[in-house]
Amino acid sequence: MSIFVDENTRVIVQGATGHQGRFHMGAMQEFGTKVVAGVTPGKGGESVYGIPVYNTVEESMEREPNASVIFVPAPNAKDAVMEALDAGIKTVVVITDHIPVHDAMKFVNHAIHKKVKLIGPNCPGIASPEKSKMGIIPNMVLSKGNVGVISRSGTLTYEIVNSLTERNLGQSTCIGLGGDPIIGTTFVDALEAFERDIETKAIVLVGEIGGTAEEEAAAHIRKNVTKPAYVYIAGRSAPPRKKMGHAGAIISGGKGTAELKRDAFRAAGAKVAVFPQDIAEMIKNDMAI
Repeated sequence: MSIFVDENTRVIVQGATGHQGRFHMGAMQEFGTKVVAGVTPGKGGESVYGIPVYNTVEESMEREPNASVIFVPAPNAKDAVMEALDAGIKTVVVITDHIPVHDAMKFVNHAIHKKVKLIGPNCPGIASPEKSKMGIIPNMVLSKGNVGVISRSGTLTYEIVNSLTERNLGQSTCIGLGGDPIIGTTFVDALEAFERDIETKAIVLVGEIGGTAEEEAAAHIRKNVTKPAYVYIAGRSAPPRKKMGHAGAIISGGKGTAELKRDAFRAAGAKVAVFPQDIAEMIKNDMAI
């Protein structure tokens, strides 16, 4: 099994004719994703890698998609997401960064209203090895297995997943939540899904300073998660009163520090790594997956 995407996921790429959309559309195809259409206004009738491009999401529905990945630039991203939601797409992954907070608030709220699974924005996407990938997680770092990965950081996702693969610890699903203050899918949402997934035997969480998402995840693990959880929190050496990396990585009022987050996970029974590469070794030492 996997969470949120699988071999039946039929994907459209919004922004398919742009540089990023075109490149990652090809990578998703190579991964085995069922990419059925591209969407770029004014480019209808063209094709990318033999896949037809439509002017609108509504027109692309003749290809029977159920998911969309957004590579549309920030000024137009909100309209692209809303278009997908209103057309009946059930899973939307928003890769675009620098989306204004008020735009994100609008489409995240609309996704909740439509009961659509929305991942992002400003995220690397989601991948289930040998099934489907939506986004920009590099194909070569992924391998099929039983470790579920949830992360706020794209680059750290790649590093930790690669270290898992190098130690023959494959992944059931890897999901990048995004580092913005307003996101669709949260740590708790993903934890609930991995807890239900019979294929996932261990869960890795990659967090960072700022906000309370990790503390909320720790509280959920304490009460609701039976599977072993392994955690890495970035920002241990971040200077006080500095925003580091993502827009959501802001420490305020003494809350949201790396140490407080690590303490919360330890209290919940999770194992906390000092360095990213420690995660794979900790899992390898604990279980035969």
